[in-house]
Amino acid sequence: MPAKIPATVVTGFLGAGKTTLIRHMLQNAGGRKIALIINEFGTLGVDGDILRGCGDGVCAEEDVVELSNGCICCTVAEDFIPTMEKLLTRAKAPDHIVIETSGLALPQPLVQAFRWPEIRTKVTVDSVITVVDGKAVTEGRFAHDTGAVARQRAADETLDHETPLSELFEDQVACADMIVVNKTDLLTQDETTKLIDRLKGKSRSGVQVVRASMGMLPVDVLLGQGIGAEHDMDTRPAVHLHHDHEDHDEFESFVVNRGEVADQNAFAEQVIAVIRAHDILRLKGFAAVAGKPMRLTLQAVGPRVDTCFDRLFAAGEPRGTRLVVIGQTGLDHAAIKAALRA
Repeated sequence: MPAKIPATVVTGFLGAGKTTLIRHMLQNAGGRKIALIINEFGTLGVDGDILRGCGDGVCAEEDVVELSNGCICCTVAEDFIPTMEKLLTRAKAPDHIVIETSGLALPQPLVQAFRWPEIRTKVTVDSVITVVDGKAVTEGRFAHDTGAVARQRAADETLDHETPLSELFEDQVACADMIVVNKTDLLTQDETTKLIDRLKGKSRSGVQVVRASMGMLPVDVLLGQGIGAEHDMDTRPAVHLHHDHEDHDEFESFVVNRGEVADQNAFAEQVIAVIRAHDILRLKGFAAVAGKPMRLTLQAVGPRVDTCFDRLFAAGEPRGTRLVVIGQTGLDHAAIKAALRA
């Protein structure tokens, strides 16, 4: 029987740095052919486009699959299992599968899904990696903007668990085989050491807790752990036990398109001003900067905006700017669009 394909589950709250860690992994894949399953918030596909700029030969267009119908742990049968079956029946299967969960996902139900008859003989959970925002947790929060995480949860119409953020954080830590304390460049050595000790105390025996900045870790540290997590569920207890339904009608997302921006720093400041003026929860997307051959990616959570140039514009590709705005229902679309296009 052929060896099972290893799959790595990457979990963690909104803004912890999951996408950054995965993109660094892809850029340094060491010859591995990697398929990605991305549990994108909403249906607008920005994270997928960010990860498609991952590096030649590592992941082709057909190797990046977005599950945009809601939180992955709540749509296992409808979305996740059929997607896995499709990947596993290809003529040339990937060497490794990486799954980026929504920050809202309970990891335990997803890992248990690898025991479903349709896929259990073909794929195994190499490990569960939980990415932690070291700066936020040190400051007593679970994420950079816990309010944004809580409100983002309500925007997912398929979500069937109303888990307190403290319990969701504990579930992500309890299920982890490796905990990546990200953004340690924003911490002192003493703060980092204390946080690592604290997380070791909350996690299972033998779980590795490693530090990182901008998600930069050796690929051989992240992949190839060979845990087989789906066969080890008894040691990964979920704090969350009950499933409840929420009212999901209070949140919305929409797209803003505009042309090139003249200056990337000024544009970032403009975005911050618009977020504050209109109480926007999250804003992300791409921009063309005048005179720059590469595309600028932009992700904003709360008052923080992160930008980087991810790839060259392709020949004939429109040099435009596309932004996704996420917030509570009642946002003034016209005013926000006008402010972002100014």
